[in-house]
Amino acid sequence: MKTDMIHSLTDNFEAHAQQTESGVEFWLARDLQHLLGYTEWRNFTAVISKAKTACEVSEHRIADHFVDVNKTIQMPKGAEKEVEEIMLSRYACYLIAQNGDPRKQEIAFAQTYFAIQSRRAELIEQRLLEAERISARKKLTATEKELSQVIYEQTGGNQDFALIRSKGDQALFGKSTQAMKARWKVPDSRPLADFAPTIILKAKDFATEITIFNAKQNNLTSERAISGEHVTNNEAVRKTLLERGIRPESLPAAEDMKKVERRLASEEKKSLKNPDALDK
Repeated sequence: MKTDMIHSLTDNFEAHAQQTESGVEFWLARDLQHLLGYTEWRNFTAVISKAKTACEVSEHRIADHFVDVNKTIQMPKGAEKEVEEIMLSRYACYLIAQNGDPRKQEIAFAQTYFAIQSRRAELIEQRLLEAERISARKKLTATEKELSQVIYEQTGGNQDFALIRSKGDQALFGKSTQAMKARWKVPDSRPLADFAPTIILKAKDFATEITIFNAKQNNLTSERAISGEHVTNNEAVRKTLLERGIRPESLPAAEDMKKVERRLASEEKKSLKNPDALDK
């Protein structure tokens, strides 16, 4: 397929055929029909029918992606005629392309185009999730640093911080920190949190925030008192997670946080040099 044809089809689909109403993007089936190389409406509706079936099989509501409407067209001598039309979501366009005649150049292009767009969306989603996890890890680090400071100020030393955090882990996971490190294959020199999934990072952070608040509010001045507070808070968070079907100790380890940070930093440098690096 020639490069100029690819650019033309991309431009026609995204810039000219795409419409927006109340902030929602859509395409009209009769416009897509011509973009995908179908001259007969009845042949194109057969493809749409297959796409609707695929939509239903993938457990999406057909009505959310294929909306029947009427369209008025101009006839010779100033007459008008109403014809059936369908408003399509981007997902509907994708399904139509997947069920079209692959011998048509336009369909072959559309299938590749949507595959690339889907992959791009997956990469963006993955990076957003990774960025969220890094943010949650940094937040936990800051919160634990604050707890260490509170312990130092209210007990006269911060040597008890590691012990208090360990008791919190026991309450949250129902297992010791070392047992969880063994389960997640965490090196002895690395903190457990660097391999924790985002939900656990946020759970630990929430429990620690409550400990800080109550330690200050109730003027807790001993390791025993602060430990008891921290254990209670982690047990409460664990109870909430279990009620929602999340068992902390059964979750798989997440990727090493250092590797994630290095990858995102590297990709950020590439994107600054080459804006299209995201698609590589």
